[in-house]
Amino acid sequence: MPEGRVKQTVIWSIILIAVLVILAGVVTYAGFFFYGVAIKRAPKEFLSKTPDLKVDPPVAGASWGEGKDWVARHDLDKVELISEDGLKLQGYFIASEQAKGRTVIVAHGYSGKAKDMGAYAKLYYEKLGYNVLLPDARGHGESAGNYIGFGWPERRDYLQWIHYVMERTGPQAQIVLHGVSMGGATVLTTSGESLPSQVKAIVADCAFSSVKAQLAYQLKRMYRLPSFPFVQIASLVTRLKAGYFFGEASAMKQVGKAKVPILFIHGDADTFVPYEMMDELYEACNSPKQKYTVAGAGHGLAYDTDKGEYARKVTSFVNQYVKSSP
Repeated sequence: MPEGRVKQTVIWSIILIAVLVILAGVVTYAGFFFYGVAIKRAPKEFLSKTPDLKVDPPVAGASWGEGKDWVARHDLDKVELISEDGLKLQGYFIASEQAKGRTVIVAHGYSGKAKDMGAYAKLYYEKLGYNVLLPDARGHGESAGNYIGFGWPERRDYLQWIHYVMERTGPQAQIVLHGVSMGGATVLTTSGESLPSQVKAIVADCAFSSVKAQLAYQLKRMYRLPSFPFVQIASLVTRLKAGYFFGEASAMKQVGKAKVPILFIHGDADTFVPYEMMDELYEACNSPKQKYTVAGAGHGLAYDTDKGEYARKVTSFVNQYVKSSP
């Protein structure tokens, strides 16, 4: 090969390697950036810039103030447990004299906290006479943790909360799990675990089908970027820092294993977690199931949009599986 051709080949090889190194650096930086934005425990400023969310707290409709006031009027029994991986988790228990072992565990949403869920607590406590347990998810509120699990590691935490309720309320325990947004995904991922017979029903409001699908959707929507390779590298960073891959964190796979009855709720005007995800989850579910579409409701606003019908649907569903007396 002529000497000039050799030099040219070497130069182009060096350029190609440099370009590949730069691209790898950019993609790696992006992975850490998106981990910091979405997964790391930190104020989520991007939520305030999202036009289809009501914020402060995130996904807060008019009922949030009502629920906040309701929580403030009740005696909260602060409870703690240690997660399997050593995190101190905190929750609040509100006992009802009418409960007879019936208890709802209410799961809050992304970047929220237990006390944001007062409107749902009120529904179960006042209308149905349940005890209420409001946990702060890991990485939220008063619970420890430096990352957000999007409901995946939280499923193991919820098994512990379930056993806490069983120990507290005795053998007659009857438990409902009710979650909204990320909380909805949390209770759905919990549904695929081996649950005690005391868990009678699950209500999942505006849950996403999987972490991978939700983050890919938001990446395109907020940053105009394709899923590959950004979701994959952010997933790898999350595995290194938080212990899970996005691909394994699938509510859709979990509901396919569920045996507990599930009510799926979603607003058809939800553009933060696509409305279509409810149908995907519903179709994947093999346990007794119902779905309830709230016309005109945005993300996390199904209850606010039609409080009366929401309460009727939830009440009718859980009453099929929870006995009013032991």
